[in-house]
Formats: sequence, structure tokens, C-alpha cells
Amino acid sequence: MTTGDPGTEAALPPLVAAQHRAMPFTRLTDCGMDPADARRLLADTTAGIPWQDAAAILADVQLERARLAEAAGHRTTARQAYRFASAALMFAQMAYQSDTPEKRELYARHTAATAALEPGVERVEIPHRDGVLGGWLCLPTTAPPRATVIVWGGLSGWGAAYLPIADAYTERGLACLLAEGPGQGESRLRHGLYVDEHVTDGFARFVDLVEADPRLGGPVGVQGVSFGGLFAAHLAAADPRIGAVAVNGAPAVPTVPEFRTAREQMAAVVGTVDPDRVAEVMDGLRFDPDKHRITCPLLLLHGGQDPLARYEDQEPFLRAAEPATTTVRIWPDGEHTLYNHAAERDALTADWFTDHLAGQATPKR
Repeated sequence: MTTGDPGTEAALPPLVAAQHRAMPFTRLTDCGMDPADARRLLADTTAGIPWQDAAAILADVQLERARLAEAAGHRTTARQAYRFASAALMFAQMAYQSDTPEKRELYARHTAATAALEPGVERVEIPHRDGVLGGWLCLPTTAPPRATVIVWGGLSGWGAAYLPIADAYTERGLACLLAEGPGQGESRLRHGLYVDEHVTDGFARFVDLVEADPRLGGPVGVQGVSFGGLFAAHLAAADPRIGAVAVNGAPAVPTVPEFRTAREQMAAVVGTVDPDRVAEVMDGLRFDPDKHRITCPLLLLHGGQDPLARYEDQEPFLRAAEPATTTVRIWPDGEHTLYNHAAERDALTADWFTDHLAGQATPKR
């Protein structure tokens, strides 16, 4: 297992070492994997089992556990196992940067495992252009939602990867819509919707859905994780319906990565292998505070040890916002998107949205 010891990582084959860096234990558990499964995945891949196979085997074990629990009438245990299986399959598909048949199959299995969580987690689909955008709606169980927060990821983790974030919102009386926007999840892998210079039009369709659902009264907030924070900032600047926005670990000026695997990942998001077109799209997504203004409250989250988004990479978002309604929270030891501070991060973010969208603080316990 990768422990953070440079000597240990150096002993791994380059691909395995890269996978361990991109998907460390903290990220695996942050996105909902059973901690025991996360340790096993890192150990099995260290031992030579291909990442996608090791993760899929863990998912199969959890799916069998879910089936047995359902047969015995233990629905709560079954739901837990389905969530663990969903997370394992999310990470299984991350082994593939390009949209291979294997990646599509693993993501379809992830979607099916997540669908087993209904009715507590509802699948939503929205027509957009020549395809369909997908997502998952989570509602509080105690009362009608006081507001709704739409959450999306970036280049590799999407939708139900953020079920733990949704838990933090629904526990506070907020609805949470986990979006698979253009270039993400089934929206891309099944329906061929990709990121382009007008990607915010696609993310705005989730706001349309919230407004059209009679169960979802109240204001709307958006949260973007990793590269998705750039999309969230653009939408907040463009759409007056957004009541508050949180940006976590996003570059304001996206560039084509130097490393081959990262370039492949970005090319898959854009839907082309033409490097000039990828660069053109990234240039079109540049967030310029002289052109884009964020007038709603902004929460900016940053990890001091984030190797993918430096603080200065996020400063343009701050320059675009109103200082009086901007909150910045920095964890000096924080990893990318604060994997290693997940519980505190989610509590802080959920309380912040509650304060700014629902108009009152969460009751103290």
C-alpha cells in the first residue's frame, strides 16, 4: 500500500504509482469507499492486480452483500453495501483516461448500483442539445427542503462520487442535486455531451430542473469540485438565479496538462484528440475577473498542499467577487479538494450554504 513514503512509491511501476497519487486513501474514502475496501484496493494494486480489476472485484463483493441483506429484509445494510459498490465502481472506471468500452461498462455498472439506492437517491435526466444530462437528487427526509445546492465534479469524479457531500446537505434540511454535466458521467459516456466554450449552458439546465420541480422551493446554490469549480464560477457570474457559489480546488485559467495521462483525460472531456481544439476550448473557459463578475456570496476552499490548484490559481475568483460576501477557508495541510479534511470541509460548506440560502444558521446541537 502507498503510505506516503517516497521509497515505497518509487518501488511501484509508473502506472500504479500514478494511480496511487491520483487516488490516495483519503480520496477513496472521501468519495464513499468502505475504508477497508480502500486499503485493500491500494494493497492489491501494489501486489500487481490491475486497478480496474481490483476495484471491480471489491464492488462485486459489496453487491453480493447487498443482495443477501435485501433477501434477509435488512434494507439499511443493503443500502450501505450498494453505496460502497457504487464508489468502488466509480474508481474502477478512473483507470481508463479515454472513453473505452471497458470504461463505459464500468460506469454503467456504477450507475446501476447507485440506482439501487432509490427512492432516497433519485435519478434525474434532462434533455440538452442532442443528448441527455444526468444526475442524482437527494432530498431531506424530515421536511420540505429549505433550499437546493447543485454539486458537480471535474475531469474524473462525477455525480454520485459526492454522495457524502449530499448527506451533509440533507442532514441540514437542504436538497442536493449531484450533477453529471457536459463532459461528465453518463452525460458524456452514454449521450455524447462534451465540454466546450458554452459548457455553462449545460450546467444551467440543472437550475432549470430545480425550478421546475415543485418539491424544490427556495434559492439555489452551486458547488464545483476540482476543475468543476471553474464551471461553477462561470455559472454564478452568468446566471442571476444562483444565490451562492462554492469553489473548491479549481484553476481560473485552465491549461493543457504537461503529462500524457492528464492530457488524455482532458481530451476525453472535450471529446476530441485534436490538441489544438482542446487548447482552444481551455482558452475559451478562462475566467477573467475583468469580464466575469460574481455578485452572489462566494466560498473559496483551498488546500495548502494541493499540487493541482495553487492558491494563486484561484485568486481570480476572489477578484471577481464582492469582498463583503466572500469567505475564504484554507487548510495549510490540505490535499487536492481537501480529501484529508472531508468531514470538516463538508460541515463547513453545508453550514455556509444554509446560512446564505436558507437565511438562518443551522440549529446548534
